[in-house]
Amino acid sequence: MSKKEVITDTELKEYYDGMKNSYLGPLWYDLGHMVTKEPVHDVEPYLWKWKTIRDYVMKAGEILEPGKDAERRVVYLQNPNLLKHGLVGYGTHTLYAGIQLLLPGEFAPSHHHSQGAIRFIIEGSGAYTAVNGEKVYMERGDMILTPAWTWHEHKHEGTEPMIWLDGLDVGLVKNLAASFFEPYENGFYPEQPPENYSTEKFAKGAFVPKGKKEKPGYPSPIIGYKWERAKYVLEQMSKSPKENEDPYDGYAIEYINPTTGGSADERIGSMMQRLLPNQHTKAHRHVHSAIYHVLEGKGSTVINGQKFEWERGDFFILPPWSWHEHVNEGSEDAYLFSFNDKPVMDILGLEYEEAHPEGHQKIEKVFTPGP
Repeated sequence: MSKKEVITDTELKEYYDGMKNSYLGPLWYDLGHMVTKEPVHDVEPYLWKWKTIRDYVMKAGEILEPGKDAERRVVYLQNPNLLKHGLVGYGTHTLYAGIQLLLPGEFAPSHHHSQGAIRFIIEGSGAYTAVNGEKVYMERGDMILTPAWTWHEHKHEGTEPMIWLDGLDVGLVKNLAASFFEPYENGFYPEQPPENYSTEKFAKGAFVPKGKKEKPGYPSPIIGYKWERAKYVLEQMSKSPKENEDPYDGYAIEYINPTTGGSADERIGSMMQRLLPNQHTKAHRHVHSAIYHVLEGKGSTVINGQKFEWERGDFFILPPWSWHEHVNEGSEDAYLFSFNDKPVMDILGLEYEEAHPEGHQKIEKVFTPGP
């Protein structure tokens, strides 16, 4: 066996500089950056107050017309740290959240894209989303699916502003270099099935207690998941707390595909949680990231030792592999809707969950939103 050659510092520098100039690299120095001991990311937790969001959304209603001045009238949530890395429009490294406004009499023309999308209705009534020609009227608390490559459009027949959350897997699709977009050539896709057909046909089987769904499947045949049904299921679950209470999420249901038992959308998971007054969940962490919206209630979520205080309408980011726990600090039930990238992590065999060794975190600071 030959002896290792002894070279000077100058020769060693020339060796590494030459390797760099040839777009090569020494794994013995960089392995720790490439294969980390646990998840490493640039996503930071953040919280947006609903009043701030709504003010900007309503102002957009005064200056933009959907389908004319813009494809859609949407104000998106920007993760501050990801913006520093040039990732515009990212909520997490995989997920996008935007708040869309449609005023009475307005419409947003039909288009489709390779990104999957969910819509969660925040405010208003009288508008509908049409998916491949099927109309579903939107009411507060409903979730509407527009699976990847389905033609979808929106029209408002009501009298008050209509506001909803758009949740898409923008970051995931962009990082995989798989983004496609196409407007419908005639503006509106032809109306086909009776309105709300799939919602009424499948609605009773569209929810399941968290953690009890089967393996992931294809997008759901349901377009609209009704809030009144989700709330009813959660209320029934709380009647048997020993059986149905999740230590980390309270009373939680996942929106599913009733024909497969898998996630409603094949790439975007969705969940609704109910926290009773003073209910305080235990802390845990998992690989998947999530974006939360407070449908009802007042409380806080502690993320990696930082307390995020929320109330009705607020949004907050849960980064991957971050300790988190929730507490309802109000006198009424709290309802938290969230969407996540867990289905993708499950399919790839990358999902992993870990309980906090002490059950709860020590609060080190309190988050204050602002620049």
